[in-house]
Amino acid sequence: MPRNPLAEVFGFPIDNMSAEAINHRRNRLCPFHNSSGPNCTKYSVQNPLGVCSIFHGTDLVITCPVRFRQNYSILSDAGNFFFGNKKFIALTEVRLSDKLGKSAGNIDIVLAVLDNTKSVVDFGAIEVQAVYISGNVSNGFQNYIRNPEHNYRVDWPVKNYPKPDYLSSSRKRLAPQLIFKGGILHQWGKKTAVVVHRGFFEQLPPLETVREQDAEIAWMIYDVERDKTTNMYQLHLSNTLFTKF
Repeated sequence: MPRNPLAEVFGFPIDNMSAEAINHRRNRLCPFHNSSGPNCTKYSVQNPLGVCSIFHGTDLVITCPVRFRQNYSILSDAGNFFFGNKKFIALTEVRLSDKLGKSAGNIDIVLAVLDNTKSVVDFGAIEVQAVYISGNVSNGFQNYIRNPEHNYRVDWPVKNYPKPDYLSSSRKRLAPQLIFKGGILHQWGKKTAVVVHRGFFEQLPPLETVREQDAEIAWMIYDVERDKTTNMYQLHLSNTLFTKF
């Protein structure tokens, strides 16, 4: 286990002591385009738990869905699957209703193609799934944020050591979301892009893939690598698999 399981706090590696990183920690800012505004709002507006990712062994695990919005690359990657090279607009947290008009939940991001009259002529849905954490990450975060320069080196107690809970993330969250909301989109003949981290996808059962032109769902698998120039982790598309609903 690494000494400290926290990987990114308020968008920056915990050992990044640049002026920009310090500013983000001091003012609880989110650099990944949080739809609520410039501040991190994870679990709380006033005292957010600004942990974007943790370590699991030597692997980095994304634990906040907003983390996937870095550079908005998921929009262009999903747009290519939905529409090819057509221009689109993006909307976040779009309410989805069933045939009785009852709420079926919110779609994380909707991409829509408009005609000259600004009417929607096509759309696709993006579902973003981060990983839940078991163990206690809040105490370590609070300890770190009090004195980052010193406490990023502090040993972490083995008891309640944070780790990814892949089972809950997939069975209790992602699968029901895809069945319920995805079923409605399937009836409408609309495509879905599922955005996950590589480590999460590797824990899923094998999927029967099809050709892209026959697909209803694109599984967009992302990874992160540390960039020496920016001293930040950069998100990139690792692989895409295509399946039927």
